[in-house]
Amino acid sequence: MTRRVRIPWRLGLAVAALSLAVFVSTYWYTFTINLTGSLPGTFYVIHRCEDVGRGDLVAFRWHGSKGYPAGSIFIKQVAGVAGDVVRRDGRAFWVNGQYIGIAKENARDGSRLEAADDGVIGAGQYFVATPNPDSLDSRYALTGNIRQAAVLGRAYEIF
Repeated sequence: MTRRVRIPWRLGLAVAALSLAVFVSTYWYTFTINLTGSLPGTFYVIHRCEDVGRGDLVAFRWHGSKGYPAGSIFIKQVAGVAGDVVRRDGRAFWVNGQYIGIAKENARDGSRLEAADDGVIGAGQYFVATPNPDSLDSRYALTGNIRQAAVLGRAYEIF
């Protein structure tokens, strides 16, 4: 004879509510891990529906190059937005007069890195960077400005 176990209705309701909350929240939030030293954090949450602005961390999809597959999630800091002026002197970069950093001549694998052009950041684009000198960011032609279509949302460091 089998004994039937009854689950209290409150527990069932709590499990259903939690499941629904997790399912719905994945529409607005996603999590990612930073595997490089470009930023100090390792684990980030991405708020998909939040606009990004100057100084925010932005998560975007990489176009695919330099050993990173297309669709990889990159997180960088927004250093410039549409209408801002990027100035380049040699391999040094400024956005609206604020120093960003120097574009290295060679990647860690020894391959040549071309510095990006200067000029006004176009509509729907972002100039992204990090303080890390090895960061593959908008200082390089390979990355350039990030288009809004590639942006996933605003990122927040968890740890």
